Amino acid sequence: MPLTDARCRSAQPGPRLKKLTDGGGLQLWLQPTGGRLWRLAYRFDGKQKLLALGVYPTVPLARARQAREDARHLLAEGLDPALEKKRQAQIQASSPTFRGIADEYVAKLRREKRSEATMAKVEWLLGFAKAEFGDEPIGQVSAPAILNVLRSLEAREKYESARRLRSTIGSVFRYAIATARAEIDPTYALRGALTQVKATPRAAITDAKQLGALLRAIDAFDGQPGTRIALQLLALLFPRPGELRLAEWTEFDLERAVWSIPASRMKMRRPHRTPLPRQAVELLGALRLISRGNLLFPGVRAPSRPISDGTLNAALRRLGYAKDEATGHGFRATASSLLNESGKWHPDAIERQLAHIEGNSVRAAYARGEHWDERVAMMQWWADHLDGLRIPDSG
Repeated sequence: MPLTDARCRSAQPGPRLKKLTDGGGLQLWLQPTGGRLWRLAYRFDGKQKLLALGVYPTVPLARARQAREDARHLLAEGLDPALEKKRQAQIQASSPTFRGIADEYVAKLRREKRSEATMAKVEWLLGFAKAEFGDEPIGQVSAPAILNVLRSLEAREKYESARRLRSTIGSVFRYAIATARAEIDPTYALRGALTQVKATPRAAITDAKQLGALLRAIDAFDGQPGTRIALQLLALLFPRPGELRLAEWTEFDLERAVWSIPASRMKMRRPHRTPLPRQAVELLGALRLISRGNLLFPGVRAPSRPISDGTLNAALRRLGYAKDEATGHGFRATASSLLNESGKWHPDAIERQLAHIEGNSVRAAYARGEHWDERVAMMQWWADHLDGLRIPDSG
């Protein structure tokens, strides 16, 4: 009589080994100690043999039956299931796993001095893949297995994360191919399989009068003084918010009015210099009096760490600006739009100030070649222009 899950669970062991049969050689062994072991009895080459299939309930009845069918197929092909199991175990033991290759790839990125923000994102994304097939030999990871992980993110409406995870998994496979430990990149077959979501630009204010109102609101911010100064500097210098949040005092030369951002924190992986207008130097001087340690913007609870990603956007919400009205990153679009509309500055100088153009690593140490003189004048004009916009009805 075939077994049922209820019988497998309720059967009680005795003083001696007890065997429950399911047919086709599949047996559940009840040990006197309480253990329940799956065994498959079969004949090969005229000899009676036994194959271990795992422990119940870790291996449920349905899976044990599938293992029995797999063994039957091997026998039909003239293969010994026990020897095939041993061979597969040896192959798996000698094959690099996806987890191992992924860890090597992450170590490579660290040697390349990728930013901590980038590394945290890559490791977070790979965590989803490792949980699903991290211990599988990389050559056995299939496109459907990868798609299953991506679908789990899409089910939570994390469409952009799913897209980035596909790309990151593909990078791991391409690294494995380059190091002769994989032959194909299965993510290639998944092109077009994910939900396509139209990117929504970050909210930004590009109307002069509305910008003036925002600047006045920031000046009146009654929260942490450091947060207020951070928002004021975002408007004046329009860096990426992460470049400002992680800024250290050693990067600033207030006498020469220059902020030198190291390549490790730049999106383009190139060092970037930005001129400091007089208003920015004054703000930094005031900030220095209240800032603790080497970070410009240390966290309130953990001074050794910078303020969080959400601090600046949360301050804007507190000022009454919704996420579809203003964001910390949106100051870049604000400056780009208004500087270009002014017609006073060469587009290349604006782009260079935004760090959109990768400069030559040798020339980057010099003012000449990076529109430096024009950018110095432009940044001071921009700061003075913002001061003018702060005056009601000036826009």
